[in-house]
This record gives sequence, C-alpha cells and structure tokens, in this order.
Amino acid sequence: MPVMHQGPLGPRFKDALTWTIELHDTQPRKGSKTPYAAHLLSVAALVLEGGGDEDQAIAALLHDAAEDQGGQATLDQIRARYGDRVARIVRGCTDSMGADPYRKSEWRPRKEAHLRELENADADLRLVYSADKIHNMRDTLTGLYRDFASGGDGSAVWRIFRKPVEDTVWYYRSVTEVFRRKGGSALQGELERQLAALEGAAGVRQD
Repeated sequence: MPVMHQGPLGPRFKDALTWTIELHDTQPRKGSKTPYAAHLLSVAALVLEGGGDEDQAIAALLHDAAEDQGGQATLDQIRARYGDRVARIVRGCTDSMGADPYRKSEWRPRKEAHLRELENADADLRLVYSADKIHNMRDTLTGLYRDFASGGDGSAVWRIFRKPVEDTVWYYRSVTEVFRRKGGSALQGELERQLAALEGAAGVRQD
C-alpha cells in the first residue's frame, strides 16, 4: 500500500494548481485530446501517495512547465513563487530548457545527457521523476491494451512517439536502473512493475 501524505495542502499548492492549469491550458496529451493537466495531476497524486510533501507535490504539478512552457523564464518564475527547492526539482526533471518546445535537440543525445544528470539525482528528484515515468508508462500501456483489444498490434500507439519502440523502452529502463543504484524512492517498486509490464507488452526484454 502507498504511504499517504499526511496533513492538508496549503495555499502554495492551490496556487500552483491554478497556475499549472493556466500554463498548460491549450496543451493536449501527446497523440490524444486529453488535457495535459490530467498527466500533471496524476503525477502529483502519485507523489503524495508516495509520502511526498507539499514542495514535492508542487514540483510534480510543474515538472514539465519549464520544458514545455517557456524554458528558463518559466523556471525563474517557479523559483520566485515557490522557492529554490521546487525550482531545483523541476530543473532536474527537464532535459530541454529551450523556450520553444518544438525545437528540441536530437532525442537520443538529449536523453543520454539527462541520464548522466540523473546519476546525481537526490531523493526529491527521484520521487517526482519516478512518478512522471510511472504515469507515462501506465498511459502507454492503457493505449496498447486498448489497441490489442480492438485487433491492433500496438504500432498505432508507438507511432505517437515517432521513435523506435526499443528506444522508448531503453529510456524507461535506463531511468529505472539509475534510480535503483541510487536507492530509489517510495515509488521504486511501482516503477519496476510498470517497466516490466511495458517490456512485456512491447515485446522488448533486456538481454
């Protein structure tokens, strides 16, 4: 059972919740019409259920804000509004700090560089980033199972990512392994379970 967050969430969290929805108001989830806020709310819920505190939950809500909604300028606003700790976690979740989310550098080198940064991830970052990856994998698995149920082979789901399925699974596996070596978080077990499920559904297993 998850460790439940104890105590009420204060005005800082409520402010972050409103701002999160405003920042991502017109942004859909990749390959769907689902509001992007659904992902951010889910990540924050996982963090709280994993015993996270208010700063970690705020960072969860805003973990994609700098990457998708303004780069360094948005990160500076996060620091001014919620403090250095929240900004540090958000920065650690961010692999591209450009102001334009549609002009990121090449995917594989960018992810390899971020993995090197994650080797130094502290407990705050491991918890929030694990929650992000867990929800991403759950979302992908839901799409795959739905496609399989309708007679598909999953290729329609993988096309959303515009990269080979092996690359997507490689990154999730790499993050999981880095965090395992670093001591994980309260969500490490769930991270491992979702990775195993994704590898099975994708037909990609580690050698």
